Amino acid sequence: MITNIFKTKFIRKTHSSRKRRYELLVRDYGNDLYRYAYWLCKNQHDAEDLVQETYLRAWRFIDDLADDKVAKSWLITILRRENARRFRVKPVEYIDIEECNLFTEDSGSDDNETLREKILGLNDKYREPLLLQVLMGFTAEEVAEILSLKLNTVLTRLARAKKQLRDEHVETNGVRCEA
Repeated sequence: MITNIFKTKFIRKTHSSRKRRYELLVRDYGNDLYRYAYWLCKNQHDAEDLVQETYLRAWRFIDDLADDKVAKSWLITILRRENARRFRVKPVEYIDIEECNLFTEDSGSDDNETLREKILGLNDKYREPLLLQVLMGFTAEEVAEILSLKLNTVLTRLARAKKQLRDEHVETNGVRCEA
């Protein structure tokens, strides 16, 4: 009888701390997850669905997260895998990029619009590491882990993405920007 009482209290406490840990993850990283999902989906509703699927999977496997210091990259990895599942399950309906509002500050600015178009014009293998580093704030090492790539591959892709953006800037404006 006493053993059952202790087990019940332990289960409640474990569930409570699990729930609290999950709530902290959602609170701390929810905006980052949505921002990255929006870049991937280019659609508000799909991004919201993708984040919800990420939350569901995170809840199911939250006990597998051994170190909270890697929670952000763990969640981004889940989000990327959930995004890949979308393509296996059903064909994706694309929308016009003009409906996107990715920049919260000065979203009407021509410079921001031009930059967004140029970033979206990059090949996926260059765009994704760039977005993870610039938009999400991951280091090159963390990007390599998230994308399951070697560090040198990530560094090369980041350099090539930035070079392509600089070269397009020169073509468009005729002004060389500093590297």
